[in-house]
Amino acid sequence: MTSPSPDMSSAVGNTTLSFSDSSTIANNIPTTMDSNGNQSVLDIIAADDITSRANYVYSFLAAWSLVAACFLLYSFIQTYKAQRRLAWLDCLLCAFCGFQLLLLFLSLHSVAYRPKYLHTTGLGCATLSFTINTVSLCGLLILVLMAYVLTMDPPSQGLLRKPGVCVALVILTSVLISLLLAGIRGPRDGLQNSSSCYMDPVSVSYAAARLCLALLIPYILQLGLLICGCIRQFRSNGRFLSGSEDGPVFLTVTVVMFLCHLFYSVVLMRGAQSAKDGLNVYERAFLSVAEFVLFSGSSVSLLLVLFIHKPSRENLQGAYRQLRDCCRNPGHTQPNRNIIAPHIEITDTLQDIES
Repeated sequence: MTSPSPDMSSAVGNTTLSFSDSSTIANNIPTTMDSNGNQSVLDIIAADDITSRANYVYSFLAAWSLVAACFLLYSFIQTYKAQRRLAWLDCLLCAFCGFQLLLLFLSLHSVAYRPKYLHTTGLGCATLSFTINTVSLCGLLILVLMAYVLTMDPPSQGLLRKPGVCVALVILTSVLISLLLAGIRGPRDGLQNSSSCYMDPVSVSYAAARLCLALLIPYILQLGLLICGCIRQFRSNGRFLSGSEDGPVFLTVTVVMFLCHLFYSVVLMRGAQSAKDGLNVYERAFLSVAEFVLFSGSSVSLLLVLFIHKPSRENLQGAYRQLRDCCRNPGHTQPNRNIIAPHIEITDTLQDIES
């Protein structure tokens, strides 16, 4: 028998090296640990599938809410042009829709990168989180102002009757609360280091602070104002929310926003308590779903305002009738008729003047 040639030996050696390299690459694939300590890539695929499905549902809802927001702003502009003014509650409702539209645009970072996360610096991630918290709080505080206006109609304070003062007060309060949350959040791995960006960190202190400042305080204020309004109207034998066109809109929107914010806050608190042992891929996917639920509150609110608010609903019905008439008679156009208006000219003749 002949001994193997040097070329064959080197080939065998290269083959053995390639197999060891492939095993090293396989070990570098991100996997999760189950309860038995076994690693499985299927868990990652299943968790990403859950996040992707939630992303698809929210994308469909966000597209319709974007159309609704544009039509709502158009409706408010047309009302202002026709009447040269907007009612006080309509001004607040218009500002609320504007903030929800801005929050809808801010949520596009989740739509674009899920099931993965945005990869940016610590400063960029903190700025994104601060902006989202500020806009979200502005929407909630405007609901508090609407509850105050519905309770104290007209408002007893002269400054609160000015839309500019109210908007400035809402923005200033939201910025201060968001700065407090940003201080609790703190820099994670340095402001200039790039990493995956999470909208809200999974920590107990931050989750508890966000639950109190961004959920409980605004809705406790709303609840207190609503109770005062009910007592006031009960003593005067009047109607509270049903007596105003904006009452049903306010009540429906505030309930939807409360449920979505409550769900997200509870999931964030639960994730913060589980983060001590490390979050698995399913818990991280559930946090992503809760984030989509939070943003869905804004989308559903815009659709509800469009269908419940009477002036907006009437404008939508008018636009639908015009579109239906155009679709029924697409080739029927009005003929170009040159109608000459009668022109009557009275002249005095010389005989009439002399007589």
